[in-house]
Amino acid sequence: MTTVLPAPVEATVGLTLTDRERREVEELAEALTAASPRLIDERAWMDTARRLSNSLPLRIREEVRQYRHDPGVGGLLILRNLPIDAEGLPDTPAVPDSVERAATVPASVISLISLSLGEVVAYRAEKFGALVQNVVPIPGREESQSNAGSTLLELHVENAFHPHRPDYVGLLCLRNDHTGTAGTFVSSIRRALALLPDDVREVLSAPRFATEPPPSFQAGETPRHPVLGGDPRDPDIRVDFHATHPLDEEAAGALRQLRTALLDVAAMLVLQPGELAFVDNRVAVHGRTSFRPHYDGRDRWLHRTFVHLDHRRTTGHRPGGGLVLA
Repeated sequence: MTTVLPAPVEATVGLTLTDRERREVEELAEALTAASPRLIDERAWMDTARRLSNSLPLRIREEVRQYRHDPGVGGLLILRNLPIDAEGLPDTPAVPDSVERAATVPASVISLISLSLGEVVAYRAEKFGALVQNVVPIPGREESQSNAGSTLLELHVENAFHPHRPDYVGLLCLRNDHTGTAGTFVSSIRRALALLPDDVREVLSAPRFATEPPPSFQAGETPRHPVLGGDPRDPDIRVDFHATHPLDEEAAGALRQLRTALLDVAAMLVLQPGELAFVDNRVAVHGRTSFRPHYDGRDRWLHRTFVHLDHRRTTGHRPGGGLVLA
């Protein structure tokens, strides 16, 4: 991606919980963890989580509501000092397609706050449709451009190939890497747009690109799409610099200029245990620095959720009105 690391995200972005607020979140998470059937992917458990999310501390609900209204120029929300007992965690999972099925306090924390923002969803073809997924390094996949890798991960919109990609991606840190420095690049088209000439914006706004899905989705023909869409003054972005391909030379040049502009305005987010970040998947792209996994049970471990704002627009794609897109 780049050998020059971006500046860190400003410490003023987001909200740091007081110790009292942390205890209140912990009590809610413990109650949710104990709720029947204690299985995250069961609708009854998620229904309980949705109800309990209304009892989150007021400042969290206010911060999330404002972010939902307007994600700001960076498209990022960070909540700090959440109740993650880093010392009491089990070993970091190290198996492919790792997910959380049984309820735990960390999984309850990210579920509660994600449901305050919108509706938690998953994709049947991705990690078996689990609603809370693990982002962990997997032996043998170090060089993969995926959540299982530990090499530099290219800037991307999550599931850029998909017509119903997430509106937000939630990342809760349980453990950082051994050095405590593995980071997430975040960059926003709201910041980068001013660096793009009008003719480049015009090319990026035309259906002159295609994004390959991963093999697990078994998609048919890859449709053409623009990289920038919506209001030209405040567009959405749809790109994965590993999987999005230009369909002509002019489009290739525009894509290179876009990547350069996004890197120029990128920020570095180094999540530590108890910190939760949401990335607005409509206006921001994200990636990851490289790090060295040890596979000793203490490697980097994040929980991930996908959030939709409007459940109704995917009704026909969620069998039985569930939370998983077929």
